[in-house]
Amino acid sequence: MKLTVKEVAYVASLARLEMAEGEMEKFAGQLSAILEFADKLNRLETEDILPTAHVLPLKNVFREDRVSPGLERKEALLNAPEVEEGMFRVPRVIE
Repeated sequence: MKLTVKEVAYVASLARLEMAEGEMEKFAGQLSAILEFADKLNRLETEDILPTAHVLPLKNVFREDRVSPGLERKEALLNAPEVEEGMFRVPRVIE
């Protein structure tokens, strides 16, 4: 499908894009090439092809969860700006 400069100008106005005349001619050619390629894809025989979500099979690459010891309280509070009764002291959020 060959787009005209007038059609590109119309689409540009719908998208609220400002383009120079030379740009519209360039985009008319590029958009026409894209639409022609999409038309080729529409003509492909895909009746016997199953739909797929991914081209390659997926596998889980995450590591296994393992329980490990956490930080001691004193170590966790070392860099706290304020500590109160062995806990982080934070500004009051709810009045």
